[in-house]
Amino acid sequence: MVRLRLDLGYDGTDFSGWARQPGLRTVQGEIEQALGRILRLIEPPVLTVAGRTDAGVHARGQVAHVDLPVEALSALDRNHRRSAVREPSATFPSDGPPPTGPASADPAPTGPAPTGPAPTGLASAGSASAGPVSGSAVGVLDVDERLATLLRRLAGVLGSDVRVHRLCVAPEGFDARFSALSRRYAYRVSDAPGGVDPLRRREVVWHNRPLDLDALNAAAGHLLGEHDFAAFCKKREGATTIRRLQRLDWVREGDGVLVATVVADAFCHSMVRSLVGSLLSAADGRRPMEWPGQVLARAVRDSGVHVAPAHGLCLEEVSYPPDAELAGRALATRRVRTLGDVPPAND
Repeated sequence: MVRLRLDLGYDGTDFSGWARQPGLRTVQGEIEQALGRILRLIEPPVLTVAGRTDAGVHARGQVAHVDLPVEALSALDRNHRRSAVREPSATFPSDGPPPTGPASADPAPTGPAPTGPAPTGLASAGSASAGPVSGSAVGVLDVDERLATLLRRLAGVLGSDVRVHRLCVAPEGFDARFSALSRRYAYRVSDAPGGVDPLRRREVVWHNRPLDLDALNAAAGHLLGEHDFAAFCKKREGATTIRRLQRLDWVREGDGVLVATVVADAFCHSMVRSLVGSLLSAADGRRPMEWPGQVLARAVRDSGVHVAPAHGLCLEEVSYPPDAELAGRALATRRVRTLGDVPPAND
């Protein structure tokens, strides 16, 4: 098996969220089906994502991983084998790759490609272990070429509202979900009297009351740090609601749109949108600036907290530690957290 890392983005408007659901169009379902179709797999592979997003929520910097049989990627070699010179005795210099032909849209598989001793099972161009290329390997792609071909074919199969920007073999110990150090979201709101620019209506929420930027930031300051965010989360059986909110601040951009930057080690269900909803109430005069902090301290759901609309939210970035620390980070993240825990390294 080989683990691939996928960096991707999507417009969440027409998706029923990230997670696969029977009969519904979801981001996970679309990408898994596309991979299964291109690689001619009997069953689509299963993606693991850094952060599942709700229906209508967007992503610019989402990260996922998928484990694939090495031989499945040989489906991408077919046209290169067809176009190669078929001479059993042919060899090529070890300091250059074998000639390859043009890519084709037909991803039908052939037998497994010859592999070298690389840990991923895929020979890399120019690797010392590759050596001279024999006639039986003429036209077979190296790992980088295979992934570039897969990336292009995904672009041709997926809808225009979801794009995989980058594919690579994941470093040892990488887990898209558990190795992550933090997730960074942005939430965009306009309080313009005439409403949102129609060209940005899918990513900016209109608030029909004037918002005080200083009040937004003052109220946000009461929420920073490690707390039980049960008041702002939809409880899930067996899941903790303790999180470390590393950053929550607002700026008003040149066009008047207010943008919140929200960073935490992880988020529980509906947490960001609930936080934003409470802050909007404090910034338009309906609630005192101290109210969001008071709700947090009670650690129970408050009916006065309104969940902000989904389309204003976008996952901007997922950050990870250096490669050597990925496995350790994943192990530390898997534990059930309690208040006062010693934070994991780099958390």
